[in-house]
Amino acid sequence: MAEYKTSDVGEKGRLAEALAMRKQKVADLKKMGVNPYAYIYERTAYSSELLKKYEKLKPEEKDSKKHRICGRIMALRGHGKIIFGNVEDAQGKIQFYSSFDNLNEEKFELFKKLDVGDIIGMEGTIFRTKREELTISVTDFELLAKAIRPLPSKWYGLTDAETRYRQRYVDLIMNPDVRKIFETRTKAISAMREFMDSRGFLEVSTPILQPIYGGAAARPFKTFHNSLQRELYLRIATELYLKRLIVGGFEKVYEIGPDFRNESIDTTHNPEFFQMEFYWAYADYNKVMDICEEMFKFITKKVLGTTKVNYQGIEIDFSKPWERISMVDAIKKYGKVDVSNMDLKELKKVASKHGLEVAENANRGKIIEGLFEELAEEHLKQPTFIKDYPREVCPLAKPLRGNDGYAERFEFFIAGLEMGNAYSELNDPEEQYRQFASQVKEREMGDVEAHEMDEDYVRALEYGMPPTGGFGIGIGRLIMLLTNNVSLKEVILFPQMREEGYISEEIYGDETKDTVFKKKN
Repeated sequence: MAEYKTSDVGEKGRLAEALAMRKQKVADLKKMGVNPYAYIYERTAYSSELLKKYEKLKPEEKDSKKHRICGRIMALRGHGKIIFGNVEDAQGKIQFYSSFDNLNEEKFELFKKLDVGDIIGMEGTIFRTKREELTISVTDFELLAKAIRPLPSKWYGLTDAETRYRQRYVDLIMNPDVRKIFETRTKAISAMREFMDSRGFLEVSTPILQPIYGGAAARPFKTFHNSLQRELYLRIATELYLKRLIVGGFEKVYEIGPDFRNESIDTTHNPEFFQMEFYWAYADYNKVMDICEEMFKFITKKVLGTTKVNYQGIEIDFSKPWERISMVDAIKKYGKVDVSNMDLKELKKVASKHGLEVAENANRGKIIEGLFEELAEEHLKQPTFIKDYPREVCPLAKPLRGNDGYAERFEFFIAGLEMGNAYSELNDPEEQYRQFASQVKEREMGDVEAHEMDEDYVRALEYGMPPTGGFGIGIGRLIMLLTNNVSLKEVILFPQMREEGYISEEIYGDETKDTVFKKKN
């Protein structure tokens, strides 16, 4: 029942000793005829249910009804013929107590072989101690899973970020607040579905493996299908397939699922991420702004019980109308620069003045977008729609009514974070072909994120697509906002990490040449 501090376990020799001790316990249990890895346990109550049911039980008062609970031992202490500790399940934890008098000698000796981290089923009655701790008095138990690897000490915890992300299973065991983050994530996605369904949108599924990637400016992951003998790509967005469904007669569709972009990893980017996109026939980007505001109010109220969110010391109020401002006006407002009538040469000078590196082949739209990101984006604390992007960076959006140098596109920002993207969707097949062709030229000039030509999508538009508003939001950034986190890795269960050299044969021996884990050179 010894506990090992993080500092001890970090030393290879101490860890090896701990592993050897626990492996020996497993062997001893098997010799005793005890299966250390059970098949099933019939639970009758969760810890939270017992805590609520007996909240009025007085100190030293007992109840005779027996309950069966199960969970992981998180604390374990023994003194003579008494053993007590804490067991934790999915809903909380409760103290347990047992003694030589409660169990027969064989069972008591078996209990003494348990360790912190073991998973156990317990049967017993409830009482409250003199110190007012609700406790289950164990009259029988069953070992359900023996933990060979010791948990970090409860005093030192698991705090190293890389270890937490790489071994998320340990993070979830040791840090209950982390579990709450992912419970919030699930609730938010459920609320989003409820909102979309209640407004008549149909949830659909589109291909993850695509012959031509599109719908965003991003570098894809490439794979090869042996049977079809062709290259395929992991999708970077669901957009072009969802709009094919609009062509086919669906008027309101959405999809929640993973997209993949072969890009750098930082606090707001992960190569695999969840996104929700919807497409709404007979609507434009103004209507999409309206429904976006409604959705955020609904989700925050449903998940948090309020339309106000405190994020990194900023109170964000989703009950108020969001500001709507063009990209050019945002640059003027926050950067004190009017780019509306500047030609390419002037824009390059302004960009250089503000420390931006401009590629030789950069077009006017990309420089304006870069100036916005540099001068305005960080100031957008309250929910804000930035609309009317330069046409050059919006190959899938309609030109702005009254000024075709810009496009009917918006992105929305909260607490300085870009949260999502939307268009009045381009539905002119001839113009869409020209935009794709322009993107192909950009690609030939070195822009690896430019769109490829998608002739089938153009063909779909030739059958006629109604006026459509489209929208996409990254789920991860939404959860960052709802849980007050500044890194995507905190809200993704298993974020991508550099390769690690865990070698199983150091623990179990090299018994086969076909082992999954190979020793690194």
